[in-house]
Amino acid sequence: MSGVRLAVRAVVLDAGRLLLVNAYPGEQSDLWCTPGGGVEAGTSLEHNLRREVLEETGLAVLPGRLLAVSEFHDPASGFHQVELLYRARLGGAAAGARLADPAGVVNRLAWVDAGAMARLRFKPDCLARIAFGPDGPTVHDPLEAMVR
Repeated sequence: MSGVRLAVRAVVLDAGRLLLVNAYPGEQSDLWCTPGGGVEAGTSLEHNLRREVLEETGLAVLPGRLLAVSEFHDPASGFHQVELLYRARLGGAAAGARLADPAGVVNRLAWVDAGAMARLRFKPDCLARIAFGPDGPTVHDPLEAMVR
């Protein structure tokens, strides 16, 4: 694979809980992340963020400020992804969350508080800090090897 894939992810909090998804088909991994995905050329980052979250969770979100830039790669395949993580507010009730990924990649959805998140495997490494910590400058989570 050549080039870098650009992705957007939504950091959505509701009642002190963070929205997480698992995007490993067949529950082959216990690794969690925030909803989002690849950017389509010719459309804005905000549009892509709203589309990806709606596709994966059925939720409408209102994008906010950029919280972090994270990147990872798979040395074996050459896959390299840069992710932009944005704060996002719900456009409706959290109760509307449901697995809705038409591609069938996302297989689990969870709302977790900081205590529950401490017991999960998640990426990027800075996620708990940007989700539950005080607002600060945009974080750069340096290049790391992709994990499953």
